[in-house]
Amino acid sequence: MTRPVRILQVLGGMELGGAETWLMHVLRKIDREQFRIDFLVHAAEKCAYDDEVLALGSRLLRCPSPSLSLSYPRAFMRIVRSEGPYDVLHSHVHYFSGFILSLARRAGIPARIAHSHTDARAHPREASCFRQCYRNVMRALIWRNATQGLAASRLAAEDLFGSDWERDGRFRVLHCGLDLAQYAERVDGPAIRKELGLPADALVVGHVGRFVSEKNHVQLVDVVAEMVRLDPRVHALFVGDGPLRSEIERRVASEGIGGRIVFAGPRRDVARLLRGAMDVFVFPSLAEGLGLAVVEAQAAGVPCLVATSVPSEVAQSPLVSWLPLKESPAVWARRALVLARTMRRPLPSTVGWTYELRTSLRALEEQYLRPTIEANRRWISSSL
Repeated sequence: MTRPVRILQVLGGMELGGAETWLMHVLRKIDREQFRIDFLVHAAEKCAYDDEVLALGSRLLRCPSPSLSLSYPRAFMRIVRSEGPYDVLHSHVHYFSGFILSLARRAGIPARIAHSHTDARAHPREASCFRQCYRNVMRALIWRNATQGLAASRLAAEDLFGSDWERDGRFRVLHCGLDLAQYAERVDGPAIRKELGLPADALVVGHVGRFVSEKNHVQLVDVVAEMVRLDPRVHALFVGDGPLRSEIERRVASEGIGGRIVFAGPRRDVARLLRGAMDVFVFPSLAEGLGLAVVEAQAAGVPCLVATSVPSEVAQSPLVSWLPLKESPAVWARRALVLARTMRRPLPSTVGWTYELRTSLRALEEQYLRPTIEANRRWISSSL
């Protein structure tokens, strides 16, 4: 019997984020007899998906955070050598993937994948000379050590691999897929709203995302405040958690709309909340690798108002409307109200969507098998 392909995923921790949720979809559906997946994580504390990862037969290998330990390379090499051998290392830590892949090459891992899930260039910290130097060094390490590179969108690819990434056959866009069937399941909308403390007749503005600067919750709150002034039925539902949550909660209170916004925290039932509670999905991100939450909202039949800074690949249906971030909160509010007042449109057909999980999984399996296929081709050629 052929032994399984052994894969080591490297990321911060298995929290309820977009990349992590996609990896869990992969782990649930992939043939675990053919592909054996472990996770090297930098989080010392227990994360949301840890128990399920272990229940599905994978291992969680904790490595000290690289920002806290000068002994990181030694710890990394010890884990890889003691728990391996691995056929594939798949790194999801953006720029730091350059260093990870260089260590993986030293450890003798034959296939080394850097995966870009974001476009971080718009972040204010990236403007510093130090960050620009760091980004250039890490990108050079990726080019030198990656056997393959994947990206959630074209913008995400350009950020991690450079503007001429398409000239190199190692790099490609691979859209993270979702189990879209769950977004068509029937839900009890009134019961969900009651559970969340939302009035049954409210116009509910929804958002799903971590409370980090890139998600632009500051502008989102301003838009919701303007919507409340225009229509007293407006309430909002914010799903997610993150370092800026307390700051945003204070801003909501200062705007006098504390009683209108529900902070639901991190949730595993996002599809249920989209289907049962939201009338319009507003997504004013400063930058995104893709914006998978917008795909989720479309699958649930929720009209979406999205910033033009978000990659255009996210639009899979006519449910998406676009606005530049330079437009005022009043303009955003009026457009969102038009969408919210429109009757919930029929669920779109997701047949052929780029983000269907089976399509994504097949493409990922091809990437994991690619080194083996190429090695067999070389062996056959040398035997002729």
